[in-house]
This record gives sequence, structure tokens and C-alpha cells, in this order.
Amino acid sequence: MELLLRDTLSGRVRPVTHRPARPVGLYVCGPTVYDGAHVGHARTYLVFDLIRRQLEAEGVPVLHVMNVTNFEDKIDARAAELGLTWRTLAMREEASFLRDLRTLRILSPRFRPRASDYVPQMTEVARKLARTGRVHRQGDEWLYTPPRRPAGVNFPTGAELAAHAVDEPGHPFPVDEQSAGEFLVWKLQEPPRPSWEGPWGRGTPGWHLECYAMAHQLIGMPVDVHGGGRDLIFPHHYAENEVALALDRKPFARLFVHPALVLWAGSKMSKSRGNLVPLRTALREVGPDALRWYLLSAPTTERFDWSSTGLHRAAAEWRRIRRTVRFWLRPGVGGHIGALRAVEVAAAVRRDLAADLATDRVFDHLRAFAAQIDADPSGHVPTGDRKAARAAIQDIERRTGLAFADAAS
Repeated sequence: MELLLRDTLSGRVRPVTHRPARPVGLYVCGPTVYDGAHVGHARTYLVFDLIRRQLEAEGVPVLHVMNVTNFEDKIDARAAELGLTWRTLAMREEASFLRDLRTLRILSPRFRPRASDYVPQMTEVARKLARTGRVHRQGDEWLYTPPRRPAGVNFPTGAELAAHAVDEPGHPFPVDEQSAGEFLVWKLQEPPRPSWEGPWGRGTPGWHLECYAMAHQLIGMPVDVHGGGRDLIFPHHYAENEVALALDRKPFARLFVHPALVLWAGSKMSKSRGNLVPLRTALREVGPDALRWYLLSAPTTERFDWSSTGLHRAAAEWRRIRRTVRFWLRPGVGGHIGALRAVEVAAAVRRDLAADLATDRVFDHLRAFAAQIDADPSGHVPTGDRKAARAAIQDIERRTGLAFADAAS
């Protein structure tokens, strides 16, 4: 079944292209490892986990790459606060982040490149951009100024900027359209901060070159599906796309996917606002399945309003549904609900996930299924249907990442 996703750049729902004899290239922007993950990060990575699960359940191989940004100004600042080197802090927070993702049962990528290992490739990208004649010096920095492009080729930087950029305290949107599109190519910098020899002296390449260098080497341009949190659209994914347009004459990706943000009291979760819910805290409170159930309960393209009450209500609902399905699969006097009903639910889950990851409709099917089982006098699947029923539930598990039947015998 074809997987349809909403392309953030065009605004249209489009199919994921699968070229024969090649895996789907899925490049997901990973963490900047200066602090712990929060539930906003979790929702983003859950969405890409669903994309991969749906493709692989359909027999489509996926080449999944997720980078780790292990040098950046935020890491330097945090390391200085803690009296650590940037490498020590980055390694510690990377391990913590990956541990939380494993607990949430997010599938591990095929490649997880670190930025510090790709500095030579990033430096070469900087040199190539300089050859375009569009790089200029400003103090200790070298900036690339993109040319004007037709509408729809990249995310706009004019009056429409606020539609896809997320304002942060201390980081207002640039007003001038031309300067808004400029991005860092190289910055002079000395140890103990991250520093390498480069085309304009010792320093560090710009962050936006990182994912281009990695994706170009590990997948090739354009990648089939690319994305991250909605707060990465501008300037990060805008700049990545400009690099690909400048150097390859093609876009960075065929499809850009950006799940909507998780909000707390109407604002994006961020360390600078002090309104974070640490992922590890939420996992301890309700466990990975209940958290997955809660964060995916609304359409992934809609902003998600976090609340502790909503989390615990969702956790109670999930435990009730899981308990019902497990009871139905266990040996006992067979009731009226056979494997055919589970097969129908699995087909509906498959269909709705393929339609732009409609998790809200998927969960409605599961709620209705559990309610139907609860209303059955026996509540057990007929003995001869148990194998087929378990196979249908396992298909739902593969696609959603939820563990319904792992305790069923």
C-alpha cells in the first residue's frame, strides 16, 4: 500500500517514492546533544518511527540515517557552565538521548553519524559554496547569500516567514528578506572550543552544512524523505535545501516532513522558556506504550497541547485497551468475536497510517475493537482463530510500535 505524507514545502499530500532495487532514503535530523530530550523531541521521532514502520511492514527497505550534532554554540555554552569539555558533554548527552529513544522503542537508524566525524566533508562543502561567488565575510564569519528563487523551490523568507519559522526568545525573525536567507559557512574559532583547519583559517563549519554533507555521502541527493521538528524548517532545512540547490541543482529531498510542535500553555517547549517536560520523566510516569499512545493521539500535523491530566488519562485508557486485547488472545471459552474482526481492524490501521499517518483514526479503530471485546460475554477469541488473531494483532504492533500482546500465550 502506498504511503502518503504531507510535504511541508508544497503543502500537498504526496506518495513516498520507492525506486526499484533501492531502499527509501529517510534522513531525520537528530539531536544537538547539550541537554536531555523532552517530550516534544519524542513526538517528532515517533512520527518518523511510524513512517519507517509502515514502509517496512509493506516490504519496502528503508535506509534510515539520523545525525548527532555534537559541536555547536549551545554545547559550548552548556559545557562551560558545567566545567566540561564540549566532547565530554556531547558524549554524555548523546548516550542519554539514545537510551531514552530505545526505551520508547523507536527503531535505531542504520547510520548515526556525528558531526565531528564529518568536518572534512563539511569543509569541502564550504569550499564549493565559496566557488559560487556568493560567500562573503562579516567579521569572523563567512556567510552564504542565496540567489532569489521561484516560489515553491524553497521555504520563503519574506512576509510568509512566520508561517514556517518558530520564534524563540532572543532570536527574532529577520525583517529583510535577503538577509533572512543568509547562513553561516565558516566561523573563526580557537581551542578549547571546537576548531579545525579550514579555507579561511582555524575555525568551525556552519551547522547547516552538516546534514547536507552526511546525506550526500550516505544516501545521495535528493533523499526520499527528510525532516525533523517543525522548528527546523527555518533556518536549518531552508539552508540545507539551498546548499543542495546550489551544488547539485536539485532539492535536498523529494518530501519534507515536519510534525507539529508540542506546546505547553500555548508555547513551544524549549529550554530557553523553561517549559520542558523531560522525556525520561514522562517515561517513568507512564511507560513507553502509554506515552506513545498519548503523543500520537492527535493528528501528527496538528499542534499538540501537553497536559499532565491528558497524559494520565491517556495512560489509563491505554492500559484498559491493552488488558482487553491480551485477555481476548488468551485461552478460554471462545466468544463471538473471531479473528476476522482483528483482521478488519489491522486492515483499517494499515489504511489509515498510509493516509498521512492518521493516528487519531487508528486509535479510534482500536478503541472500538476493545469496546466490542468488552461487550462480548466470553471475551476470548475462539480457539481455532487464535493463531490468525495473534498475527493480526502483531501486524498492528509492527506498524504502531505499541505492544498489545507481548504477554499473551
